[in-house]
Amino acid sequence: MRRIIDTNILKVANKDAPQVLNDPVCILSCVNHLDLIKSNGKIVLDDSWQILSEYLNNLNSNGQPGQGDSFFKWVLNNKDNPLHCELFQITAEDNNGNFLEFPADQELQNFDPADRKFVALSIVSNTCVSTAVDPGWWEHRVALLRNGVQVEFLCQNYVENYHR
Repeated sequence: MRRIIDTNILKVANKDAPQVLNDPVCILSCVNHLDLIKSNGKIVLDDSWQILSEYLNNLNSNGQPGQGDSFFKWVLNNKDNPLHCELFQITAEDNNGNFLEFPADQELQNFDPADRKFVALSIVSNTCVSTAVDPGWWEHRVALLRNGVQVEFLCQNYVENYHR
């Protein structure tokens, strides 16, 4: 299994997502997903550290105190190991979250600029994006799929209920 991991999975695994603190199923789903990647999978990252920079701004690189921090430390330790990590190039057009590889689809014009790097990476690497509690991914799931971006929702009940 190879995946692109949205930062919110790491935050949920750290129990740093207030909206799901009372949802042990969601938290466990995120922790198990990260454990599966560490034991049997690969993380897919961009070679310009767009995603790692976002992780760095939201997590503790020494691996403590949460499961998301632990995964981040594992990523840092394995980013150059092809058994655990694949790197791909994405092209930033500016500092506003615009990437050359991001689809020119009218239905995606309001997609969160901070998450566009994950979409661009998904397109160039042909890899599924895993996410947990970000409702923007759910809102745009049809347009993303139409543009070749598959999204895996680890906390689908939360995002579905958010949009009801």
